Amino acid sequence: MGNPPPTSGSGGSGGSGGLPPGQRLVQGWPVSHYGPVPRFRPERWNLQVFGATATGGKRAWTFDEFTAFPRTTVVADLHCGMGTTSTGHEWFGVSPVSLMELVPPAADVTHIMVWAEYGYSANLRLADFTSDRTILATHRNGESLTAEHGFPLRLVVPHLYAWKGPKWVRGIEYMARDRRGFWEERGHHNIGDPWKEQRYAHQEQEGDGPAL
Repeated sequence: MGNPPPTSGSGGSGGSGGLPPGQRLVQGWPVSHYGPVPRFRPERWNLQVFGATATGGKRAWTFDEFTAFPRTTVVADLHCGMGTTSTGHEWFGVSPVSLMELVPPAADVTHIMVWAEYGYSANLRLADFTSDRTILATHRNGESLTAEHGFPLRLVVPHLYAWKGPKWVRGIEYMARDRRGFWEERGHHNIGDPWKEQRYAHQEQEGDGPAL
């Protein structure tokens, strides 16, 4: 994949909005992830939407089908839970709302589980997933994502810590009640708002998430 085609819309207008508390600015775009970098096999790759769908069924798209979806751009910072922030990324990809229009959730869906390679997962409130700042990104700053940064697809949720935006996304699960993802089960905060420094589960207040 080379440079992205012209966008069909804009999912955001801002770059840096300042640093959240406890964060430090870094230059470039540091690599951070858990486990090995998966090998991309286009003939085997698909993206699935499943769980509590309105019809009870599921749907999947091949890589070529997904790349034909309407695209949008979001300019946003990336806040790592380890304390670093990189600014002014121009993300290009598909709005999660586009998927939800094709596969509507059931009326009682409140949360999303985003699944990635090797069983990695991150849970999100429905409102976080459908924010106009959230994007399923295929490109950054006019170039395809590298394998280390999540090619072919990563979720970017700029208003939450970066662990809430998995690399190498493969599935979107609709949920009628919250369930902790990979890092949330291992002591990370269930919501992960960097502006409130919600890094760890011991900081959670009543209603922030299910019991560990």
